[in-house]
Amino acid sequence: MSLEVAFTLLVAAVAVERVAELVVSNRNAEWSLAQGGVESGRGHYPFMVVLHTGLLVGALVEVWVRRPEPPAALVWSMFVLVLASQALRWWCIRTLGRQWNTRVIVVPGAARVTGGPYRLIPHPNYVAVVVEGFALPLVGGAWITAIVFTVLNAGLLATRIRAEDAALANLTGRVPGGAAA
Repeated sequence: MSLEVAFTLLVAAVAVERVAELVVSNRNAEWSLAQGGVESGRGHYPFMVVLHTGLLVGALVEVWVRRPEPPAALVWSMFVLVLASQALRWWCIRTLGRQWNTRVIVVPGAARVTGGPYRLIPHPNYVAVVVEGFALPLVGGAWITAIVFTVLNAGLLATRIRAEDAALANLTGRVPGGAAA
């Protein structure tokens, strides 16, 4: 199997994973809004959707057009990082339970989750996003996509984390174990 075909299958698998995330996110967002949840940071959300879609499309286009020949050590090490980023992302989703979604929706009076990966760092899901953002394209040798996504994502995350921190600042309780109702 050629690198291009194998890489296309990997990107397709990531795209399917994104659809699964959106199903969970939409279900959780509906629940949060029904509980009186308040959405913050709406303005950056469309850019985030375009950027993350652009990561997948850009990497595929670059690999099929440029046909790079990355060294096997790069391919396999980046593949391991992609898998690790997916594991971290789903650990975050599982830990936050119904409070997780792709938007910034906070239920007033909800307890702030401080367990799971959140006991180690404040925004572990964004670590997964950053790692995947450079690792996924580099599996196929798409270094241009990796650089462009990483630079644009840095600006987006600065905005997103500010919005999220401001929204979460109003939560007083803490749930150390995670998986909050």
